[in-house]
Amino acid sequence: METEWYNDVPCSSIAVESIISVGTGGLIWGGCAGSYDAKQIGLTGIDRASFVAKAVGKYGFQCGLFAGIFSMTRCGIARYRKKSDWVNALVAGGVAGAALGAGSRNWKQVAVMTASLSAFCAIADQSRPI
Repeated sequence: METEWYNDVPCSSIAVESIISVGTGGLIWGGCAGSYDAKQIGLTGIDRASFVAKAVGKYGFQCGLFAGIFSMTRCGIARYRKKSDWVNALVAGGVAGAALGAGSRNWKQVAVMTASLSAFCAIADQSRPI
């Protein structure tokens, strides 16, 4: 039987854990992507280091922000509904997608980001390892 984690652990603890773990993944991705992009542009020395540092910060912040919004929303909805199912992930993915898409100020992009992340999060939440 599945434990009801939303009653045992504070939502803030879940959010902090996800921000740290997913944000760290974003930092690593930023280091790899930033280094690759800097090489493609032809940057060297201080310019390259600055470009990579900005990429690391950007990707780390974006990934951490998404993880924090998603996990806090999902946990809050699960506590409110007293259920742990795909609806929580669907709504939380939509909220997090809208928050990330809102930075673009393009409402079409906000809608696409919201719909795609909402669907992806709901599917990922329901998938079980073999």
